[in-house]
Amino acid sequence: MRAPEQLGPYVYRQSDSCFPLGQDSLLLGAFATVRRGDRVWDLGCGAGALLLLLAGREAELTLAGVERSSADSALARANLAENGLDGTIFTGDIRELMLPAGTASLVVCNPPYFKAGSGAPGGPARTEEARLHDWCAAAGRLLKNGGRFALVHRPERLAEVFAGMRAAGIEPKRLQLVQHSLDTPPSAVLAEGVRQGRPGLQVLPVHFIDRRN
Repeated sequence: MRAPEQLGPYVYRQSDSCFPLGQDSLLLGAFATVRRGDRVWDLGCGAGALLLLLAGREAELTLAGVERSSADSALARANLAENGLDGTIFTGDIRELMLPAGTASLVVCNPPYFKAGSGAPGGPARTEEARLHDWCAAAGRLLKNGGRFALVHRPERLAEVFAGMRAAGIEPKRLQLVQHSLDTPPSAVLAEGVRQGRPGLQVLPVHFIDRRN
């Protein structure tokens, strides 16, 4: 087991085989619009880091997650229980599970970034099996009208993010690029859409991870 992480008021434990907690999840956990009473789903929840991050922002949430790895989904259940949080974690592939349609008010997702065969860094944990459109489609099925879908991805795939959202009936509403410094290109993009939302995109100021430059 890796050393535990403190995520706000909660302790997060992750195994050596679990995809390590990174800046992307922390950014998404702070970016997503969270409201009291939200029914929250995390698609590809791993060991449950995003659920803990969101619960740290708003105590009155109903938490659920989906994770393909049985070991990681068991750890997600353990993390929720250890921190005194109720939640339901499903084990399986988002393309195959019968998820409860129209029940979520917020869906979050930090999906694999790279297409199979691209030779991109990150190894198998960062290489797609389910496509970007599959993640968006699963979010679209889960969300009630007016519900929100927030995800983090690579800037070069932003057009696919928007296309996937719209194909799932989710209108892009908020966008924020992430840069390490003023003289480097964006390293990540945060996007949030609304199920059956009206057109109109709010572009937020760039989030700089390193403001020394």
